[in-house]
Amino acid sequence: MLVVENNVSDREALTKGLQRHGHTVDSVKTGSEALRACENVDIILLDLELPDLDGLEVCRSIRSACDVPVIAVTAWGTELDRVLGLQAGADDYLAKPYGFRELMARMAAVMRRARPQALSTQVISHGALQIDASSREVSLRGRAIDMTRKEFDLLYLLACHPDTVIPRKRIMQQIWGDSWSRRTVDTHVSSLRSKLGGRDWIITIRGVGFRFGHS
Repeated sequence: MLVVENNVSDREALTKGLQRHGHTVDSVKTGSEALRACENVDIILLDLELPDLDGLEVCRSIRSACDVPVIAVTAWGTELDRVLGLQAGADDYLAKPYGFRELMARMAAVMRRARPQALSTQVISHGALQIDASSREVSLRGRAIDMTRKEFDLLYLLACHPDTVIPRKRIMQQIWGDSWSRRTVDTHVSSLRSKLGGRDWIITIRGVGFRFGHS
């Protein structure tokens, strides 16, 4: 998760609150930092009052670069402000001051909408690896593995078809839609291998794509 908040006290309080609820949080204070950090996170809480760039332009840039869910969290609370924020690509809009429970509920709602429809409620087990589609949790030998939304989607897609080579083009279209590049897939595969502790979990089939392996 990425928190983009210009106010130091607000940023620290929000970060600590989210961490207490079990979230892994990165926080930045500028639009430039947000654009550099936006691609490998599950959700972004974006303050629209930023010191270096226009918050609405930052939101548009994030949306053009990737499909990570964005909740605009800002003191701008008029109807026009909310309309502009949503038109800029925000998935939801929350005006300050707000209740933390409301924020958590909105985050959960946005994440439910963002999950691919293909995800079911089953738990997939491959040896020591368990993938829970309903909670979007992955564990290896009983140890929880922290993953971004796209890393989970990619692993889940491959694990659902353990004996099938998934073409690279299908992976790109199904996981990233219209916002992807060849390097994006390779970066996520490399990250998954690192987190799972070995290359054998994801096998590269040269010129075709990838298949799920066993380690």
